[in-house]
Amino acid sequence: MADIKTRARPAAVTLTPSAEQRIADLMAKAPEGAIGVKLSTPRRGCSGLAYSVDYVTEEQAFDEKIETPGGTFYIDGASVLYLVGSIMEWKEDDFTAGFTFENPNAKGACGCGESFMV
Repeated sequence: MADIKTRARPAAVTLTPSAEQRIADLMAKAPEGAIGVKLSTPRRGCSGLAYSVDYVTEEQAFDEKIETPGGTFYIDGASVLYLVGSIMEWKEDDFTAGFTFENPNAKGACGCGESFMV
């Protein structure tokens, strides 16, 4: 039998350097017991799904786990299908600051940009 070579599966979400730095900043001031930061897509807003980033205190079996230089980033297992191929970035200017998402799965978004649909 020939040796079967496996290759690493790419992460569902690509984190830009600014997103990785923001995760490091968040983990540097994380509450006690936090093991990482988690992205999920709860049902919310006028288009159906929203992006939510929160601290997590325990790992869930089906969550995707991405190790970054500043801490562990998790993607909610139930949200992965909505996020595959996305790019997550941290943007900051004089008026706003927040994570932004370039999501090839989104078929539309609400006018305020709070939610999206697939």
